[in-house]
Amino acid sequence: MKNNWKDKLAIITGASSGIGEATARKLAAQGLKVVLVARRADRLEKLAEDIRANGGTARILPADLTQESDRLRVCEEAGAADVLVNNAGLGWYGYGSDMSWKTAWEMLQVNVEAVVQLSLSFLPGMRRRGAGHIINVGSISGSIPSQGIALYGATKSFLDNFTTALYRELTGTRVHVSVVRAGPVRTEFGEAALSKENGGHVPTEHVGVTADHVAWRIWKLMLRPQRVIYVPGWLRVVPLTELAFGWIIDQVGPLMLKKQKSVNG
Repeated sequence: MKNNWKDKLAIITGASSGIGEATARKLAAQGLKVVLVARRADRLEKLAEDIRANGGTARILPADLTQESDRLRVCEEAGAADVLVNNAGLGWYGYGSDMSWKTAWEMLQVNVEAVVQLSLSFLPGMRRRGAGHIINVGSISGSIPSQGIALYGATKSFLDNFTTALYRELTGTRVHVSVVRAGPVRTEFGEAALSKENGGHVPTEHVGVTADHVAWRIWKLMLRPQRVIYVPGWLRVVPLTELAFGWIIDQVGPLMLKKQKSVNG
C-alpha cells in the first residue's frame, strides 16, 4: 500500500482530544499537513507544537461547530482539503425524555449539520481535482438502536446513510467517502456526556479500544479506501444481531437502562 498522501492537506475536527488528536498525530507522522479544528484552542496549540517538534506540519483553527458562522469560517480558512476527517461528536446517556432541548440541539448541530456542511463544502473541490477522501467517524450504535442513546444513535444512523449515498454517487471517481463504525473507545467522550444537563455515565466509558488504534485504522482506510470499516473488526456482526435478536433487546434493553440510571443515582 503506497503512501500517496505526503504533503497533502488533512482537516480533522474534534482534534483536541481522543480519536481526533490521535488521528492528527498519525497523519502528520505520515507526512500530511494537518489543520486542527476544535473549540479548545489551548489544547490545539499544544498538539500543533508537539506535531511540529516531531517534524510535522500543523496549524490550528479554533471553532465551535455548533455555530454555523464558525463552520463557514473553517470552510473558508482551512484551504483545499485533500482529506476531511469528520470526527467531532457529542454524546449523552439517559432517558430521551430527560434530555434538554439545548443538549439535543447541540448534538444535532455537531453530529449532523457540521458533517453535512463541511462535507458538501469540501467535496466539490475534491471532485474538480479528481482526488480526495472524506472519512466520517460514526458508531456501531448507528446500526443497532439502543436505549439511553436514542438521539446519538439516530445521528450516527444518519451518518451511515449519508456516507453510503455519497459513496455510491462517487463510484468511478477517485474521490472516496467512508464511515468508521466504531465500538467503545477509551477517550474523554464519557466524561463529556456526563457533563451535559441530566447526563449519565455511559456504560462502556471505561472499555474498548484505544484512540491510537482507531487512528491506525483510519490511516489504513486512506491507503485502501472502503465504504465502511468496523473498529474493532468483529463488530461487523452487530447489524445482524439487531435483525435476529431485536425482539430480545426490546425486552432486556429497558431493564439495562433502568439499572444504569439507578447506579447513576
